[in-house]
Amino acid sequence: MKKIFIATLLALTLSPAFAVTSMKATVNGMVCAFCAQGIEKRISKMPSTKAVYVDLKQKTVVVEPKEGMALDQKAIIEEVKDAGYDIVKVESVPKSVAELKAELVANK
Repeated sequence: MKKIFIATLLALTLSPAFAVTSMKATVNGMVCAFCAQGIEKRISKMPSTKAVYVDLKQKTVVVEPKEGMALDQKAIIEEVKDAGYDIVKVESVPKSVAELKAELVANK
C-alpha cells in the first residue's frame, strides 16, 4: 500500500500540470505549537519552498513552491516522517499558501 501511495505521489510530482501548485498534506501526530513550528522550520529550509503554513487544529501542512520550481513531495514527506509524524493524505492544489490559509481559517 505504501509503495502504491509513494508511486502515486511521484507521478503527481512529475506531472507538468502540477508543477506550480501547492502541496496540502494531512499530518497525524501534531499535538502542540512546538510540533507545528518544527515541521514549518524543516520544510522552510528546503530549496524549492517559498511558503509553509501549518494548521495544528486541522492537522494540515501546506507548502508552496518558489516560482518556476516544483516541490519534491517525496522529500517533504520524508522530512515530516523524520520529524516523527505520519502523513495520512497528500494532494496537489492549484492555489497559493495564502489562499489555502484563508480557506482553512474560514473553516474553523
